[in-house]
Amino acid sequence: MEQPVWQYDSGTLEPSATPALAGTLVIDLEGALLRSQLAFEAFFADVGGAFARLRAKGSLSRAALEDVLAQAEVDYAHLPYDADVLSQALAARARGEKIYLVAGRFAHHAAGIASHLGFDGVVAPAALVTGDALPFDRGSIERISDRSGSRPASPKTSSLKTSSLKIWAKALRVYQYAKNTLVFVPAITAHQMHLATLGYALLAFLAFSACASGAYLMNDLLDLAADRQHPTKRHRALAAGDLPISSALLAIPALWLFAVAASLCISAVFLGVLGAYLVTTIAYSLVLKRKMLVDVVTLAGLYTLRIIAGAVGVGVVLSEWLLIFSLFVFTSLALIKRFSELSMRQGAGLADPSNRDYRITDLHVIAAMAAASAMNAVTVFSLYVSSSAVTPLYSRPWMLWLLNPLLLYWFGRALMMAHRREMPDDPIIYTFRDAASRITVAAMICIMLAAI
Repeated sequence: MEQPVWQYDSGTLEPSATPALAGTLVIDLEGALLRSQLAFEAFFADVGGAFARLRAKGSLSRAALEDVLAQAEVDYAHLPYDADVLSQALAARARGEKIYLVAGRFAHHAAGIASHLGFDGVVAPAALVTGDALPFDRGSIERISDRSGSRPASPKTSSLKTSSLKIWAKALRVYQYAKNTLVFVPAITAHQMHLATLGYALLAFLAFSACASGAYLMNDLLDLAADRQHPTKRHRALAAGDLPISSALLAIPALWLFAVAASLCISAVFLGVLGAYLVTTIAYSLVLKRKMLVDVVTLAGLYTLRIIAGAVGVGVVLSEWLLIFSLFVFTSLALIKRFSELSMRQGAGLADPSNRDYRITDLHVIAAMAAASAMNAVTVFSLYVSSSAVTPLYSRPWMLWLLNPLLLYWFGRALMMAHRREMPDDPIIYTFRDAASRITVAAMICIMLAAI
C-alpha cells in the first residue's frame, strides 16, 4: 500500500501540561520517524549549493562534507515521515507524555524537525545509555527504534522491507518503457520485419529502457523537494520514502552499465546515439527543463533520438519524411504534456511551478502551439503520401489518406483531455491507457498494413 506523505504545521504537536509522573516517548529520527536518510536529504536539497560550498572549503574530507550538509536548507515540512510513528507520537502527546527525537548527527536538522513537529527536543543516543544530561527520567522511557515500534532496524533490513519489486517497478518507471517502442518504428516503416532485425530492435529497446530508468532515478533525486510539493509526483518512490536514496544511487550506474553492454552488442554507432541521448537527458534534468520552450524542443529531440537509434540499430536508412513528421508529432505531445501539468496545477489551486519556467497564464499559448505542431505533422504526412517516396513501399498508397482524419482525431482528443484535466500522464502513456486512443492507433496500423 502506498504510504501517504504527511505534512504537519509547526503547531501540530503543541506541548501540553505534563503530569509529574507522565512518561516520555523517544523516537529514533533515522530508521523510525524519517523514511529516508538525513544526509542524503540534506545533500539533494541543494546539490549545486553543496558542491559550491565543498569547493569553497577546498576539502573533500568527511568532516567537510558533514559540515556542508549540516548547513543545507532542508524543507522539514515535506520530508517523508512515517505515518504510523507519527500516530504513536500523537497518542503519546494525548496521554500527556513528553516526546524527544534521538539523533546522533546533524543536530541542527534534528532540532528543526523536532520544532516543526512540536516535539520537546532532541537527545543523543549516548545520553540514553549513560543517562547523562537527560531532560527526563530514564525509568519512564518508551522508545520507538524502527517503523514497527519494536526493535532497532539495520539499514539493510529497512532497505529490504521497502524495496519490493512493485516499488522498484514504480521507481524505474517501467510503464514509461512504452516510449522506447519507438525504436521499432524504422524497421516497421521500412518493412524490414525479419527475425534478425527484430532481435536487434529488441536489444535496442532494452538498452534504452535501462538507460532511461537510470535517468529517471537521477531526475527524481534532483527533484525531490519539488516532487514532494506536487499533488501527484509526491507519491513517487523516492519522494515518498518508499525507496532508499542509497539504493537509487547504486542502481543508477548498474543500469547504465547494462545499457552500455547491450549497446556494444549492436554497434559502436548505436552506443554513440545512446550516449547522446543520456547526455541530453542529464542536461535536461540539470538545466534544460527549467528553460521555457527549450525543454519542449529537448523532449521532442529525445523522442526522435529513439527513432534514430532504432534505424541505426537495425541498419536501415532513416527516411527524412519520418524524421520531420516525428519532430512535429513529438513537439506537439511535449507541449500537451506541459499544458496538462499546468492545467492540473490550476485545477488544484497551486502556484506556478518552481522547477519550470512556465506560468499558469501561459496555458492558452501552449495549447495554440500544441495544436499548430499537430497540424504541421498532419500536413507533412499528407505531403509524404502525395510524394513519389511512398510508391516503392506501398502498393495501395491511396489508402494512407485515411490516416489523416484519424491523426486529427487523435491529436484533438489528446488536447481536449488535457484541457479537461483528464490526462494525468504523459500523452504517449495516456494513449496506451485510453480505450479510444488504443482503438484509433489500432485502426491506423490496420490501414497501413492494408496499404502495403
